[in-house]
Amino acid sequence: MTEPVKPENVDTPKGLALAITAYLLWGFLPLYMKAIAHISPVEVVAHRIIWSIPIAGLLLIALGRTRDLKAALRNPKMLGMACLTAALISVNWAIYVWAIASGNALDAALGYYINPLFSIALGAILLREPLNRTQLAAVALAALGVLVLVLEAGKLPWAALGLMVSWGFYAFFKRSLPIGPNQGFLLEVLILLIPALAYVTWLGAQGTGHFGAATTDTLLLAGAGVVTAVPLLIYANGAKLVRLSTMGILQYIAPTMIFITAITLFGEHIDRGRMIAFPMIWAALVIYSIPMVRQMRAQP
Repeated sequence: MTEPVKPENVDTPKGLALAITAYLLWGFLPLYMKAIAHISPVEVVAHRIIWSIPIAGLLLIALGRTRDLKAALRNPKMLGMACLTAALISVNWAIYVWAIASGNALDAALGYYINPLFSIALGAILLREPLNRTQLAAVALAALGVLVLVLEAGKLPWAALGLMVSWGFYAFFKRSLPIGPNQGFLLEVLILLIPALAYVTWLGAQGTGHFGAATTDTLLLAGAGVVTAVPLLIYANGAKLVRLSTMGILQYIAPTMIFITAITLFGEHIDRGRMIAFPMIWAALVIYSIPMVRQMRAQP
């Protein structure tokens, strides 16, 4: 039921183009979310779910892979795992939308910066995967950076930690979902469709929904499905055509763009805690990336 695996572990031009495109689109996403910042995050997420389905569905029909989706819907174990990943991705989306709307885009960038290091720690704890010295140093340095933020602000960076944990566990459990990425995404949004439609219908009945109230809001909410589904589907198809180490380096594009946008366009302030913590986390990512860079240089 899984999609064909690429025969060689190499970077293809098509794969690089798709992967970079996906990360660039994610990097520009805060601009879109800022335009609908006056709408509650839950309503935005509901429309992200609803309007993602036509795009993902049409793609699956075009690829001729609807049979895998039908088989997944009849498999209770797979359906249960998909319910879990669907719940995690919806939480991730809600936190992200809230972070951008509430002026916490820097925390969103932080969450996605430390996510790869959290995934390493997750693998070590849950899968008993051994950490080498480089990985251990990177994880420890990132943890110290978060500790600096806590000590300086007197509180946990909840948005960053929420994004890190929800996406980290989403990726972790997604590995156990024996279905292709395109089918998996459509399965997740189909599972979320009923509660999303119920919530949007309830808002409409209360007269508090934004869809249909104003042309601009209606178009932006419908477009939320496009900005949600398209980067995910591009990423899913690009990831199969490049090496894992390459994806590990490219994943810094989006949080870097979010960081720059937060400072230059959203006017968010870098306090003393962030001035100390962010360089520590960037240093941790450099340490984490060194083995991947060496691997990329060693391979033709």
